[in-house]
Amino acid sequence: MSPWTAEVRLLAVLAAPIVVTQLGTMLMGVVDMLMVGSLGRDALAGAALGSVWTMGTLVIGMGLVLGIDPILTQAHGAGDGRAVGLAVQRGLVVAVLVSGPIALLWLLAEPVLVLAGQQPALARMAHDYVVAQLPSVVGFLGFMVLRSYLQGRSIVAPALWITLLANVFNALLNWVLIFGHLGMPAMGLTGAGVATGVTRLLMCGALAWWIWGAGLQRGAWTPWSRAALAPAGLLEVVRYGAPVGVQLGLEMWAFQFATLLAGWLGEVELAAHTIVINLASLAFMVPLGVSMAAVTRVGNLIGAGDPRGAQRAAWVALGLGGGVMGGSALVFMATGDLLPRQYNDDPAVLLVATALLPIAGAFQIFDGTQVVGGGILRGMGRTRPAALFNLLGYYGLGLPVAWWLAFETGMGVAGIWWGLTLGLMVVAVLLLAWVGVRGPARAGS
Repeated sequence: MSPWTAEVRLLAVLAAPIVVTQLGTMLMGVVDMLMVGSLGRDALAGAALGSVWTMGTLVIGMGLVLGIDPILTQAHGAGDGRAVGLAVQRGLVVAVLVSGPIALLWLLAEPVLVLAGQQPALARMAHDYVVAQLPSVVGFLGFMVLRSYLQGRSIVAPALWITLLANVFNALLNWVLIFGHLGMPAMGLTGAGVATGVTRLLMCGALAWWIWGAGLQRGAWTPWSRAALAPAGLLEVVRYGAPVGVQLGLEMWAFQFATLLAGWLGEVELAAHTIVINLASLAFMVPLGVSMAAVTRVGNLIGAGDPRGAQRAAWVALGLGGGVMGGSALVFMATGDLLPRQYNDDPAVLLVATALLPIAGAFQIFDGTQVVGGGILRGMGRTRPAALFNLLGYYGLGLPVAWWLAFETGMGVAGIWWGLTLGLMVVAVLLLAWVGVRGPARAGS
């Protein structure tokens, strides 16, 4: 078997359960949207705006805690279990520290959305949805740390099973709280927020229980000590994580800004945009899983002193990421209104959403390529270039073009999506070039 074939198999075996985990994570949001959508398009728009604020702020904390990725993956590749344990401890400390500021930002959801030009009634609905999730900030970030801890050591089953069970629990709790079953009052959109928040907290607790109950920390742990709070160690996590937070934030905010732009166009456009962005995000979970596998493979191989193997893993991951999104694009282009109809049956919304799907399909390949490229850089510990590329692609070109096409040329929400496509293309091309010129094979240079 050639080294390339072996790498494809290794990466696929590692990526497959991560992909399912990511799909499961995303599916919770899809189920929320499907169930909330039955309340009407106002509720669907309120949930979409609420998600703009929750995920737009959580992504910074998520990026900061993912600063542990290059530290622990390379330490694991080098066989340094103590360094792996310290990395996850420091990641948990950072998660707790950053949770407070994020929670405070969530309390500002309504005034921020009104300031951003959204309808006051929708902003109030979004605020109620966000505040209901408030206690779950630390649970979400803690789960991210523990999942990265296991993934960096190629242990992927616990997060997979917990995510699948969490989907069942979340759907059941949504049914009870949104519509008022089993003796509970019908809470509508607020009930969906409560269900999401409770589910996130339970996921973190369940993963911690599984790790310690099954002894998965053995060989990659060290007793808690002052070393976990050492400023130099925490700053190392932040040094790697801050650019990741900026990179992920710039990318997510670009799509959140696009959602705000769609809101300026009207409720129909916002609802249609929400449906299509949800479908695109669901497809995005597959290359995102490949990206996370690439973080582990590239980091482990660099830590083991095999930069050529890490470069090979990088190219294989990029091929897989782009390939699966090519298949996704074909599905988007061939299914008409079948997928949007699962969210909402409003004829006006369906008409706009169906017209957007081919455009969304067009940017799928670029989306898959850029997210895997970002994962490769994270495994290397070279986290700054991706942030710079996102700044240029989305904010130098993508969003300005999206605004111009939507409002100056009269293309409406379709113009927003063509602008996003341009931004994704630029980021993907820049990351491909960087991996080719400055990739893992030159990690020491």
